[in-house]
Amino acid sequence: MDTPAPHAEPPARDDAPPPVTPAQFRDAIVAKLVYSVGKDRRHALDHDWLIATALAARDQIVERWMRATTRTYRDGRKRVYYFSLEFLIGRLLLDALSNLGLVGTAREALADLGVDFDRLRGLEPDAALGNGGLGRLAACFMDSLATLGIPAHGYGIRYDHGIFRQAMKDGWQIELPEDWLSSGNPWEFERPEVTYTIGFGGTVDAVPNADGTTRSVWRPADSVNAVAFDTPVVGWRGRHVNTLRLWSARAGHPIVLEDFNRGDHVGALADRVRLEAISRVLYPSDDTPAGHELRLRQEIFFASASLQDLLRRHKSQHGELSSLPDHVAIQLNDTHPAIAIPELMRLLVDEHGMPWDYAWRITTAVFNYTNHTLLPEALEKWSVPLLEGLLPRHMQIIYLINAHHLDALRKAGATDPKLVASLSLIEENHTRQVRMGNLAFLGSRRVNGVSALHTELMRQTVFHDFNAAFPGRVVNQTNGITFRRWLFQANPGLTHLVTEAIGPGFQDDPARIAGLAPLADDAGFRERFAATRRANKVLLARTIAERTGTSVDPEALFDAQIKRIHEYKRQLLNLLETIALYHEVRARPAHDWVPRVKIFAGKAAAGYHQAKLVIKLASDVARVVNADPALRGLLKVVFLPNYNVSLAEAIIPASDLSEQISTAGMEASGTGNMKLALNGALTIGTLDGANIEIRERVGAENVFIFGLKAAEVAARRAAGLDATAGIAASPALAEALATLEAGFFSPDDKSRYKGLVDTLRHRDWFMVCADFEAYRAAQREVAGLWRDRHGWWRRAVLNTAGMGWFSSDRTIRDYAREIWGALPADSPGSS
Repeated sequence: MDTPAPHAEPPARDDAPPPVTPAQFRDAIVAKLVYSVGKDRRHALDHDWLIATALAARDQIVERWMRATTRTYRDGRKRVYYFSLEFLIGRLLLDALSNLGLVGTAREALADLGVDFDRLRGLEPDAALGNGGLGRLAACFMDSLATLGIPAHGYGIRYDHGIFRQAMKDGWQIELPEDWLSSGNPWEFERPEVTYTIGFGGTVDAVPNADGTTRSVWRPADSVNAVAFDTPVVGWRGRHVNTLRLWSARAGHPIVLEDFNRGDHVGALADRVRLEAISRVLYPSDDTPAGHELRLRQEIFFASASLQDLLRRHKSQHGELSSLPDHVAIQLNDTHPAIAIPELMRLLVDEHGMPWDYAWRITTAVFNYTNHTLLPEALEKWSVPLLEGLLPRHMQIIYLINAHHLDALRKAGATDPKLVASLSLIEENHTRQVRMGNLAFLGSRRVNGVSALHTELMRQTVFHDFNAAFPGRVVNQTNGITFRRWLFQANPGLTHLVTEAIGPGFQDDPARIAGLAPLADDAGFRERFAATRRANKVLLARTIAERTGTSVDPEALFDAQIKRIHEYKRQLLNLLETIALYHEVRARPAHDWVPRVKIFAGKAAAGYHQAKLVIKLASDVARVVNADPALRGLLKVVFLPNYNVSLAEAIIPASDLSEQISTAGMEASGTGNMKLALNGALTIGTLDGANIEIRERVGAENVFIFGLKAAEVAARRAAGLDATAGIAASPALAEALATLEAGFFSPDDKSRYKGLVDTLRHRDWFMVCADFEAYRAAQREVAGLWRDRHGWWRRAVLNTAGMGWFSSDRTIRDYAREIWGALPADSPGSS
């Protein structure tokens, strides 16, 4: 079903291009097929039609893109630059056509040509530019920046192979290269004229100036070129278009011809392969020194290219750099781009001749930093020897920043050595390391968390001393999601139902979705709401059968935990409860069990053994449970491989229960919880991340909250991690662990899970055993409500109705007002 057309569209911009008819769009597709793809209609394959359609859609964006750029230059408005190592943008055909209001037009145009639109869009590969919530958040923010008309550039890396394509072999995850660019990318424009050189290694010389002072000159030993690839990002109704600029690494000399002619054909390409590895893969394993160095190379590569680019743009428009803070706001998405802070200092001081103190004032006025984790190991640290060898001038600058910083602290009365050590940018332990989280904090005007709890825990834990030294710098900006992708496109049936019920206003103002709340008590509306869910479940059941060979009943409760595999996200807790439920169903066959399908999806980092073991456990449990005739289909378990945006778009609209069960205090925010609740899934979760704010917005009675709170987790850890007594007090948990330990689910390797069970018994860091009984009780409450059709669907409607605040449009408005000082297009004084 198409995304519904609104009953009344807001007026178009005066400079908006005229609307395109189906006949015009059909002719544009045929022209692209012939002149860009080089095929005629008789011999065109589906992929040819996909490229032609994408190019025709892109043409509709380009004119708007040019006009938006012209307006930004004309009005002199402040630009936002979003630095992120990930942009998980997913497929773009439906996204672009939907935001342009051309889905129906494209469908009709293709039908006239005998081509099925839905078949085409299913062929488009997901852009492999991210891994999880960090990258998907960046994509949602780019959509909202364009929708709100805030001039912005996203800056990142154009990965040839992304993170990896997840395949399964005997239940184990294996990593294969992602080939999303194998047939080209019709959405991007290569800009070979926009190329910057990034240096590595070498020496730093002190060169005398005419006035007797000296200046530092970095002479890199090695360099690589960063070449720009631009993807236009069109906002809702096509009213504004921004740019996602991604950098691809290119060696300055593609081949050593002398070596090649001597017969060393492989060696002649060695330097090129080494340098261009920078943009090959997202998050290369850092288990080796070479992998660790490659990650640092990636970070300075895209940070430096992006800064050189924005400085060039600013100087060409404004003539000098002293006004940079008036026209530029840079947002660092996590610590990965934090090396940009000393790089900007290097560019301003070394390349543009700016005095140090003046350069530091500008630097700390333009940068802002979003923290996404409280895990100390996730706050990046780089060894001093690595930085000195790879980026010697940056290490000098970091030392000088730190010296000025510590001098200022001492002048302000900070004399406690422990406090000074905590606030230092350099960690002086067995190996000296640069704390990139501390550097990001010190070099930024504002530092934000991504949920109310996360922000408060930042102030109390990882940045406690910095928060005391720089009061007011830490602010909260709770994450949000774009309704365009996660409701209008992913769930057109529900979008149509909501539009019929309350009108189209929520499509432009997500807060107006609250108008659904009274309809929660309308029996007819609840039935229609449930019917849209069932239709989505039928589609997902088909996908599950195709990808796993497992048949599932759409009438069952679809219970989904879909996210990156990590111990703190506690897929293991879900699996242990699944095992306990399996034992119960077998033991009490006459009981009135609620049929349930447990749906898991997510990738484990290539080097994260414990997370990979959890995936194997999910596969082992699925194999045993799904084959047991005693269950009569009452319980099914599926693990869907290669989780990405497109798979999420299939699972989320079909899910009844949303598993948000992280150890309290460890999930920064979460956005999957928002997407699922928006589509009417009920949340079962801990008081962690944005779960707390979801509960506040949809009503405590409409979610299932269980488990220890963050403060209780901290207290329990302080008291000891041995869970033996807790396990003994829970017969269901004890039995689940015993069957795991005995090899019941792993007859081919009975000792496979012994280490996992031993860790749970004696070092329950993630509170899996501590929260088990509370989780199990909450799941019984879920089953009880599922039997009450009136109660379940009433709560589902209220979840959708309560999610307006979680639009990324609201989040970006708050960033623009409270952090960037960049006005949306509809704000007074924005033009």
